[in-house]
Amino acid sequence: MLSNSSNLKSKISNLQLPLLSRRDMLTRCGTGFGMLGLTALMADEGLLAAEEKNSAAVSPLAPKRPHFAAKAKHVVHLFMNGGPSQVDTFDPKPALDKYHGQKLPGENLRTERKTGHAMRSPFKFQKYGASGIEVSELFAKTAAHIDDMAIIRSMQADVPNHEPSLMLMNCGDARLPRPSFGAWATYGLGTENQNLPGFLVMCSGGYPIVSTQNWRAAFLPGAYQGTYLDTQHKELDKLIANIKNAGIPLADQRKQLDLVRALNEKHAAERQQAPLLEARIESFELAFRMQTEAADAFDITRETKETLAAYGDTLHGRELLITRRLIERGVRFIQVWSGAGQPWDNHDGLEANHKNLAASWDGPIAAFMTDLKQRGLFDETLILWGGEFGRTPVAELPALSGRDHNHYGFTCWLAGGGVKGGIVHGSTDDFGFAAVDKPVHVHDLHATMLRLLGFDHTRLTYRYAGRDFRLTDVHGNVVPELIA
Repeated sequence: MLSNSSNLKSKISNLQLPLLSRRDMLTRCGTGFGMLGLTALMADEGLLAAEEKNSAAVSPLAPKRPHFAAKAKHVVHLFMNGGPSQVDTFDPKPALDKYHGQKLPGENLRTERKTGHAMRSPFKFQKYGASGIEVSELFAKTAAHIDDMAIIRSMQADVPNHEPSLMLMNCGDARLPRPSFGAWATYGLGTENQNLPGFLVMCSGGYPIVSTQNWRAAFLPGAYQGTYLDTQHKELDKLIANIKNAGIPLADQRKQLDLVRALNEKHAAERQQAPLLEARIESFELAFRMQTEAADAFDITRETKETLAAYGDTLHGRELLITRRLIERGVRFIQVWSGAGQPWDNHDGLEANHKNLAASWDGPIAAFMTDLKQRGLFDETLILWGGEFGRTPVAELPALSGRDHNHYGFTCWLAGGGVKGGIVHGSTDDFGFAAVDKPVHVHDLHATMLRLLGFDHTRLTYRYAGRDFRLTDVHGNVVPELIA
């Protein structure tokens, strides 16, 4: 017995244990010490080294199979940050005309700011397509595709505040640091092009509210985090910061990177599960490969005059044309924001602001969907349009000029990628304040989108801190009516 104990102590003392920070020590100590004996036995058999070698040999962005046959291969999220008004875009409420300037019957729901009387929409609605779905004049060009769109008029979030609602819509949790939808998608599927990031984010002029938290990887490996592009720039060197090294030719860069990689891998071999180090190694390699691939992907001057004219020489036209080129090249998840801050947050001056914002999106969205259809990409591309919440049907005091935040009932729409087109799902009350029929929480939306990507949302998990986490946390139900 004594000799066996001494032998085990000898094996443990010979182990090269990883260097841990105090935070890592506290994180792992709950299970780590109990694994020492097993680690010693695995080291004896060479099992641990083989496992590390196999895991290091596979890129985290290598293509992977989902749980079952997927309808969608790519996701494009058109984010109307700030919160567009549902009653001025895709959810007509003629009852507001009757009560314009008056208090609504019954009690108003609690709002973030003081609101008062009903405010009718300044925009006209009409029916479009064979489905006859009503859409505001703000999105008349987009409405040409209404028979391929599923309009969800019963969306719900948790609170009427930008920060938590942005986190909920992007990361599935309103308070705690969680991986974003794009990070989960690339974690589950990898990406088809190893020379471009699997998850790209376009936002002109800076960051939206809560900035990079919207596309973070959190506790997932860093390779799955979104790559930010400031699309106010047209030149590649400014669009993608530090993409080129003007002082060193590619051949010398490759030698330099080989040396850096060898040093990093030696460093990583002494530290098990060092996600920040692994992410750094992967980012160096991806940045090198992007120098040739990105120059082609982002060069829209290679498009025909007809295509350029269809999208228009505008910011969002250029962004969506780049988006189509990225989809062609196998990028998995692309998020396109309205701009820095919260452009759709129109507490006053809503008529002019919503009109200008919608005008900047309407033509490019219509051209984008037409282009995808012509190239055979529409059926494999899942498109989501919407904000973090909607807006109230009552005006914010003191004037009938703008609307407050509304999480009780708002609208988003899906198209392409296996979505059942030409339908309206759910409804709000007569005034557009709250969802009253077939409510769809953000968790349900995420579960449904993951289903279209080929995943059971309850099984796409990642173990962290002793628990299996998922995008939908412990919530979410797939909405089968939205799936073709």
